[in-house]
Amino acid sequence: MNRRDAMMTFSAACLAGITIEPVAAPAQTFQNYRCDDGTKFVAAFYPYDARAYLQIDGAAVTLGKRLALSGSRYSGGGVTLKISKAGVAIKHGNRPATACAPL
Repeated sequence: MNRRDAMMTFSAACLAGITIEPVAAPAQTFQNYRCDDGTKFVAAFYPYDARAYLQIDGAAVTLGKRLALSGSRYSGGGVTLKISKAGVAIKHGNRPATACAPL
């Protein structure tokens, strides 16, 4: 396509009322949690990514999605996050798993 053809195509699109607009990025979901043992963390989920991103104990941790019998399970970097109908639980470090609730 030469320059003349490109200009004709652009002009035709403008006359037809077609506008070119930037596409908005998909929204992410951030959720703050507080656990029974006092732990607080922020979890981020993106619609285009199967991983969960956590900010816990002052460090960022990326958790890969793992196989779960019910609900969702994410783990990585010594942290395991389980999300089910019964609730949310997290296990990190040498601490036992603890129940968490959204803030």
